[in-house]
Amino acid sequence: MMHAILRASCLASLAVGLLAGPALGQGDVEDLVKKRDEKMKSEWLQQASWTTDYDAARAQAKETGKVIFAYFTRSYSP
Repeated sequence: MMHAILRASCLASLAVGLLAGPALGQGDVEDLVKKRDEKMKSEWLQQASWTTDYDAARAQAKETGKVIFAYFTRSYSP
């Protein structure tokens, strides 16, 4: 039962993301990229070795035997 609820929740999130994506114009995307880049320059983000490449993170986690800590934000989403 819990798996079905989790699966439905994930599918609903994916659907919302797919429907919202086309609403962005090119200028909006460029603005979001600029804001993301500015955020990534924040001091607290510079204190750790972050990656935005999921496959690289998985490989590093496997090599080191550590788990992946993922930080998700929607600060700049419309």
